[in-house]
Amino acid sequence: EEEDRINDMYLNEPESHLDDMEDMVVVGALPSADEDGAPREMVTPSQRKSLTKEGYKIIGTHSAVKLCRWTKHHLRGRGGCYKHTMYGITSYQCMEATPSLACANKCVFCWRHHKNPVGREWRWKEDAPDMIVEQAIELHREMIKTMRGVPGVQPERFQDAFNVRHCALSLVGEPIMYPRINEMIDELHKREISTFLVTNAQFPDAIRNLQPVTQLYVSVDAANKDALKEVDRPLFKDFWERFIGSLEALRDKGQRTVYRLTLVKQWNMMEEELDEWVKLIELGEPDFIEIKAVTFCGKSDASNLTMQNVPWHTEVRKFAEALCERTNGRYGTASEHVHSCCTLLAQRDTYFKDGSWHTWIDYDRFHELARAHKESNGEQTFTAKDYMAETPEWALWGAAEEGFDPVETRFRRTRAPKTSVRPPAGLPSSKERELKEQAKQ
Repeated sequence: EEEDRINDMYLNEPESHLDDMEDMVVVGALPSADEDGAPREMVTPSQRKSLTKEGYKIIGTHSAVKLCRWTKHHLRGRGGCYKHTMYGITSYQCMEATPSLACANKCVFCWRHHKNPVGREWRWKEDAPDMIVEQAIELHREMIKTMRGVPGVQPERFQDAFNVRHCALSLVGEPIMYPRINEMIDELHKREISTFLVTNAQFPDAIRNLQPVTQLYVSVDAANKDALKEVDRPLFKDFWERFIGSLEALRDKGQRTVYRLTLVKQWNMMEEELDEWVKLIELGEPDFIEIKAVTFCGKSDASNLTMQNVPWHTEVRKFAEALCERTNGRYGTASEHVHSCCTLLAQRDTYFKDGSWHTWIDYDRFHELARAHKESNGEQTFTAKDYMAETPEWALWGAAEEGFDPVETRFRRTRAPKTSVRPPAGLPSSKERELKEQAKQ
């Protein structure tokens, strides 16, 4: 294929030339086979070197694990991540991993700066799921060991951290591309490790075939076809049809489902697009809608985003409130984690019971249900209602704690004062996007 010919050209260049991973992103998937016909390894030596330098621990030929900064924070009693606030995970017992470093999108806000490979289908060597999980846990524990002696690390939490209870399958790439993803989920669940899987909504069949996970996310990065192409920069020509198909597939899942909206000012948070967002919500009927600000990760040749594209939390809140209002009471403002500029909408009929929100998860109950489902070959089903738990007051929308667990100690760095710019009132209009496009020309 043409993309193989182009990739061969890049692979035959000296290694120093390969350091520009944007070249790899532009041309598409890696060549499918070596000269002897055997499938190639997904990660090139240059990509492995680059990812390792940034703290990724590469597993086999296509997987990776990395220690999340919130794991470190929680070990030191400085607060958990937004999933601790909204869903009750223990951040210092959470492992962030992926079974596929490859992705089918080149999103403008990707905080990995596109140092990972891309592709439209799986054409690489395939590692066994039990090996991936075993090595991921081993490498995660090795990284936990590096926190020994770090000031503030709490001894009890340090010991508990070696017992992984949660796995965020969202590190980098598209985990659902891995052909044996269901077997990997089994390996995690039999170890009583909960699964939070994130997909980029380009593989609807894989979503349909996915067995129950603790919580299934779909990244919904824009409200219409033109904006999605601009934000996600997908490889597929039929990206919109795949996107819509993924949302439809999500609607039919029985367990907890989430739309993840990453807001980028001047790109995807215009007021006049709210009705289009609502149509997408009606299509997939997610249990939850996470709305968060884009994270600026510095200058990159792969993206032209700047700090001006990062919304304030007040702007994220306004967007969430406006979107919630358009759902005519079906969703409510349930939780927020101000530190992460993240808000949560939840279906009122399901998760607002007896005057309180129930967005947290009963993890022990989930594992009981998942085990019974597996042992019955799928005949014993269960739904999100079967393993919900009450959300504590400090984690609720508008709480004085702003989503910060009161048993933790808030730590603020001492920095030189900066000039504060008050965020504008209301939501940005699409005129900003038009001005941006004019500036490009």
